[in-house]
Amino acid sequence: MKSHLSNIPLYLAVVVILLFTYFPLYVLFLIAFTPSTSTVAAVYPSLYPAGLTSENLVDAFQIPQITQALYKSLEVAFMVGGIALLIGIPAAYGLSRIKPGLANLISSTLFLANMMPAVTIAIPISVTFLSIGLNETPVALALAQELVVLPLTVFMLLGSFQSLPRDIINQARVDGCGLLSAVYTVIVPLAKSGVAAAFILSWMVSWDEFTFAVFLSPIHPTLPILIYIYITRGYILDAAAFSVLVTLPVVLLVIVLSRFLRGEFLAGGING
Repeated sequence: MKSHLSNIPLYLAVVVILLFTYFPLYVLFLIAFTPSTSTVAAVYPSLYPAGLTSENLVDAFQIPQITQALYKSLEVAFMVGGIALLIGIPAAYGLSRIKPGLANLISSTLFLANMMPAVTIAIPISVTFLSIGLNETPVALALAQELVVLPLTVFMLLGSFQSLPRDIINQARVDGCGLLSAVYTVIVPLAKSGVAAAFILSWMVSWDEFTFAVFLSPIHPTLPILIYIYITRGYILDAAAFSVLVTLPVVLLVIVLSRFLRGEFLAGGING
């Protein structure tokens, strides 16, 4: 009995943290799915559902910019995840073959770009891309966002590759595999959990990225920028519906691939 009573503060702390975390999402869904007549000044609804409707979401899809912004955000996010793995896998494998201390030092220096204010990086990148005609393109956004995503991808993959015995790749080479063939047919499948976790986090970082999108694609914005524009113009219900569109893919992606997001994989562990 005493043990249960001693855990009460812990339970209360967990409840408070959960309320603090999920209450904003609860309010967001209320605004998005509550009829406009049930909100206060079309901004804040009652804290309990006075009625549910999909009208706000349907109206949002009637706006041509929403489908364009949604498609562009999806295109950029998948492009960022793909490029991150395409570059990050050989980079992380190469680092895993040198001394761990030196490899960790090199991977840490990759985060220097993340330590700088994004605006100071976005301005020269925007000027450069504008001069070569890449502004407003998904490719420009994806390449710029790789500055943030790629160091994280290499760091995660490095941990996964370092946890593999070196004899595995040597045995594959003895059996006749080339270097790239051994990496992608032996190493990557064994470290599939770390690879999947790296892709998921890369995708999510790109999905809600704001600063580079403002500078590189102001005319044809991504979904986060469009939400900001509609909020500043006072279209709260539409912005809430847009926000649901931003939130749902992330929630679904995490639920479907949650088995790859366990702590040991994020720390560089492998499955099996």
